[in-house]
Amino acid sequence: MFFRKAFAFIKRDFLIVTSYRFSFFMEIFGIVTTLLTFYFIGRLFEGRIVSHLVPYGGDYFSYVLLGLTLSNYIGTSLSGIMGQINSEQSMGTLEALFVTPTKIWHLLLSMNLWGFVYNTVEGAFYILFGIILFGVDLTNMNFLSSMIIFILTIITFSSLGLLSSAFIIVFKRGDPISWVTGTLMGLLGGVYFPVSIFPSWLKDISLFLPVTHSIQAMQLAVYKGYSLTMMLPQIGILVIFSLILVPAGFISFNYALKKAKKDGSLIQY
Repeated sequence: MFFRKAFAFIKRDFLIVTSYRFSFFMEIFGIVTTLLTFYFIGRLFEGRIVSHLVPYGGDYFSYVLLGLTLSNYIGTSLSGIMGQINSEQSMGTLEALFVTPTKIWHLLLSMNLWGFVYNTVEGAFYILFGIILFGVDLTNMNFLSSMIIFILTIITFSSLGLLSSAFIIVFKRGDPISWVTGTLMGLLGGVYFPVSIFPSWLKDISLFLPVTHSIQAMQLAVYKGYSLTMMLPQIGILVIFSLILVPAGFISFNYALKKAKKDGSLIQY
């Protein structure tokens, strides 16, 4: 039953995306131009040893390629459900969706599945272009470590996404959680450059962000082949974030949904 409904959501979103073919091809063009931009930035460091990149293999383009790929998944985890809820609100279909006999968590998971499918296709383009055109080397990748870090990252940021969705259900717009997290992710999270480049006080701030540990651990697992035991500090921190944010996300979303149903505000936008 769940898989049939989940497939229905994926099919619906796929048909919507493919109905705008020009937009789809522009997305592909955007991937290529983004990779070229960072490739030529990486050429600035060619022939030089950059100490901040050495722990991750030493190549800037490879570093930012992986950072971009993971950050896309993080973005979907953080804002995917919130965006779908906002869209259903604007169309006036949110109440009808939430009063169906389908379990609420089945709905939420299904609503976000297409985003992850899309990220996977987009990530495959990133990686393929990186390997074929720009010589990115993934031979040292530790697959098990990479998957564990990936799963913990998705759990952590999906929980933050539930907090954002709860805010949207109650206040309709102006969610500060995803805005702050998304803004800080690019600057302080190590997506575009290692956080070791920061002055000590700014580096200390970055360590309070889960994205910092996700990016660092994924870089080490993919390019240096780190095992799970070698990344226990990063894994431990992500587990702590998950243990705090998962119940907080569920409780907040349940409260927001009950309040909206009681106030009759699910149909409001």
